[in-house]
Amino acid sequence: MGLTLFFPSFRLLLFAVAVSGRCRSAGRIFLSRTIMKLFTFPKAEHLCSQLDIERLFQAGSHSMTAYPLRVVFREVPHTSGPAVKVLMSVSKRRFRHAVDRNRAKRQLREAYRQRKSLLEELPEGKGLHLAFLWISDAPASSEQVGRRMNSLLLRLRDRYRPAVAPAVLQETEQQETE
Repeated sequence: MGLTLFFPSFRLLLFAVAVSGRCRSAGRIFLSRTIMKLFTFPKAEHLCSQLDIERLFQAGSHSMTAYPLRVVFREVPHTSGPAVKVLMSVSKRRFRHAVDRNRAKRQLREAYRQRKSLLEELPEGKGLHLAFLWISDAPASSEQVGRRMNSLLLRLRDRYRPAVAPAVLQETEQQETE
């Protein structure tokens, strides 16, 4: 949250990191730690509560599919903690061997961890509970899982992007016509 004051966009942050390579080491350490925090998936972001999981799969939830993944999501009021909580699931019906299930879950976690910044712009006071489900019977490459995860997260972002005030839209339209 404090990073948005200094780096309003993720691209600007990456540019600052690229430039910091020529700066003193203290700046590099600060920025590298900052970037490391951006790409983490801490326990607080895991959806663990049995009650929340039951609510997620009840009526009123929505889903999207990008084979081999399906995301089930539900909008929830957000008061404290992370705005987005995530559950990853690979069924024993899909992969009989635990080794294969664990690899698929590891791919899901890694793909989400690298792309979770796409969901930072949720409206104030709204949160999301997400469940990523593996729906394929065959393993997939990490690249394919990453592309499908990216597709799902972009569709979610577009769905829950904060509404822009009409006055702001009019101002931007006027600036574009000039």
